[in-house]
This record gives sequence, structure tokens and C-alpha cells, in this order.
Amino acid sequence: MRKNSILTFLCLASFLVPFMGSAINLSLPQISETFSMKAVSLSWIATSYLIVTAIFQVPFARLGDMFGRKKVFIGGIAIFSLFNLLCGFAPSGDALIVFRGLSGLGSAMMFGTNMAILSSIFPPQERGKAIGINTATVYFALASGPFFGGMLTHYWGWESLFILTGIFGFLVVIGSFVVLKGEWVEAKGERFDYTGSVIYAVGLFGLIYGFSKLPQPFSFVWIAVGIVACILFVYYELRDKQPLFNVRIFSGNKVFGLSNLSALINYACTFAVTYMMSLYLQYIRGFNAQDAGLVLIIQAGIQCVTSLYAGKLSDRINPSMIATTGMGIIVAGLIGLVFLSPETPMPLIMLLLALLGFGFGLFSSPNANIIMSSVDKKFYGQASATMGTMRLVGQSFSMGIAMMATSLHLGNQLIVPELYPLLMKSIQTTFGICAILCIIGTYTSTFRVKKA
Repeated sequence: MRKNSILTFLCLASFLVPFMGSAINLSLPQISETFSMKAVSLSWIATSYLIVTAIFQVPFARLGDMFGRKKVFIGGIAIFSLFNLLCGFAPSGDALIVFRGLSGLGSAMMFGTNMAILSSIFPPQERGKAIGINTATVYFALASGPFFGGMLTHYWGWESLFILTGIFGFLVVIGSFVVLKGEWVEAKGERFDYTGSVIYAVGLFGLIYGFSKLPQPFSFVWIAVGIVACILFVYYELRDKQPLFNVRIFSGNKVFGLSNLSALINYACTFAVTYMMSLYLQYIRGFNAQDAGLVLIIQAGIQCVTSLYAGKLSDRINPSMIATTGMGIIVAGLIGLVFLSPETPMPLIMLLLALLGFGFGLFSSPNANIIMSSVDKKFYGQASATMGTMRLVGQSFSMGIAMMATSLHLGNQLIVPELYPLLMKSIQTTFGICAILCIIGTYTSTFRVKKA
């Protein structure tokens, strides 16, 4: 009963972030109208959050190992909920971007510790099932986000979405404080690596920010800074006796490294789908937020059901084979979306979204099971944070692809009917790049099958 109660509140916390991420896509046109935000500026509502979460996830996971994962986890829920409330009262578009970015601090604290807590509670023979339930909750959030987000935006405005999510988050804080009894301290008394944290932050910021600004000339400078900082981070951490992150996990554990690489590529080629499809349905096809949400719910609903059974299945057969099959199915769905047009039949669009949901559901739970089962208990915090960082960096790259395609074809302009053909080109370009990435990811994942 204690394990199930803890899993319940881990799932409730896991529900908050993806729900907000998918629901907000349906409110973007209304936010744009409220603050007169242009196309590229609008995408920074998602990108600011992703950058902050990615930068702070590994440092907060380390703090959780040192001072207690419960403290960091519950503190994260509280911070995420607070800044969501502030988003609901944002006086300008710039303030909304800042508050949304700061909510990423809370998200980093949650996702740097939740999978580590789960893996500490459930033994290996039960872990796949528990991860499957947790992952299914994430996809249920993604599924319900477009529906409830569209409905709330349609009837009560985009502000209601942030306010209600913030209130629900504080209720989860109270419940988690009562249910979580342990602290799960694995590195008590060790020092925190401040130098490594700064180098790590510079590296990730340079890569994500630079990629989001492509093809502008100065973006290549930021990308170069990010690459140099990441190389320096690896060099520094190899020589530190108590590093922020034990990079030897990658060099000495090929399954762990290949699985995280697969996750990075997978999220890079799937996260922008909902964002672009939201713009397509509301601008190109003329759907209101509620109706667009009903279409987008198909993908996440299939993901929810599939990931639940895929997690259970990964306890019995080779999870690498399941995950690789999922990647191949995603390729088929993305290739279909490349040929999207204003006249594409809605049943075909729904079929392609269902195909993407099925493929991603097959991939995610087994891949998470592989990652968490490939390391010793003392590395659960770092493995959880690494997995979350790969997800967020991948999502940031995915949004960078979408922003780059938008900049190339549309520029930073208000989306008006005269520019819809250019928006359509941006959408097709985004899906084309994502399809190519996913083909590469499927190929690299086959090596992981052999290693496993």
C-alpha cells in the first residue's frame, strides 16, 4: 500500500508538467491576440521553460542525492505551481515568457528526482510495470491537455489554464508531503560541484539557445560556445572526485549511453508535432481551440494506453526491441505528415496522429526501463536526471527546428490569413527534418538491441 500511495503522488506530479505543456498549445492563438505576440516570439513561451528545466535538472538531482530527494521533489512541485499562478496574471507577453521559464525550475526539481524515487521503491521485477504506469500518466496528461486546455481557453480564457493548474499543484504538494516518508539520500556529506554546474549550464544554454536562433549568423557562435563548454565539462568532471555528474556512466555503460541517445533523438523529432499541428488546425483549417484539442487528443490517448502495456511487456521480453520498433513506427507517421496540405482529409490526419501515438507509446516506457535498470542504485538520481535532460534537450531541439522553419519561411510576423501559405511551408519543413532525424535514431537504436 505504501508503494502504491507513493506511486500515486509521483504520477500526479508527473501529470502536471505534460498537461500544461500540451494544453498551452491550444491557447497560443488567444495569447497572441491578447499580447500581439508574433510567430517566433510566441514559440518562446515553450522554449524558455525547456531551457531552464534542461539547465537545472542535473544540478537539482545532485542536490537531491545530497540532501534528500523528497525535499527537492516537493519543493519543485511548489515552485512549478507558484509560477503557473503568476503566468495566469502576467501583464505582458514578456512577463509570461519569464514566468513560464521560471516554472522550469520547479519542473527540473521534480523530474530530477521522481524517477529516482520510483526506482528506489520498486524492485527490478516490478519496475517496468511501475514505469509504465507513470509513463501512461504522462500520456494521459498529454491526451487530456488539448481537450481541457481547449475547453478552458474557449470558455474562460487562457489565464484559467494556468490558474487552475497552479491550484491543483498546491494540492499535490500537501498530499506528497503526507505520503512521502523517506528522503532517499545517497550522497550525504558530499560537496556540491559549483564549477561543474556553471560549465554545464553554459554548455546547455549555448546549444539550445543557439539552435533556437538558427539560421541567424550569431546562432553559430552560441552553438560553438555550447560545444566547447560541454567538452570542458566532461574534462573537468573526469578529474573531480565528487563530480556533479559521473560521466563515466556513459563511457563504461554502452546500453545506458545508447538508450539516452535514442531518447534525445526521439524527443527531438516528436515534440514539435503537437505545437505545429495546433497551429495547422486553428489557422489553416479554421478549428477553434476546443475542436483542435479533440483532434490532438488522439495521439496522446493512444500513447497513454500503449505505454502502459509496453511497460509491462518490457519486464518479460527485450525492451530494446520494443523501443526500436516504436521508433520505426514513428518514422512512418512523420513521413505521412510531411505531405500535409490544407486539403488533407481529416480521417488521414487522425490516422497519422494515431500512428505516432502508437510508436511513441512503444518507445518511451521500455526505453526508461532500460536506462534505470542499467545502473546501480547509487546512480539512480543521475540516471533519472540524465533521462529527463535528454528529454528536455530533445524537446528544445524540436522547438528549435520549428522556430528555424518558421523564421525561414514566415519570419517574426503576426500570423494573418495572407501568410497562411508560408505557415504551411514552415509546418511541412518541420515535419521533414523530424522524419530524417527519426530515421537516424531508428538506425542507431539497432546497435542498442545488440548491446542489450
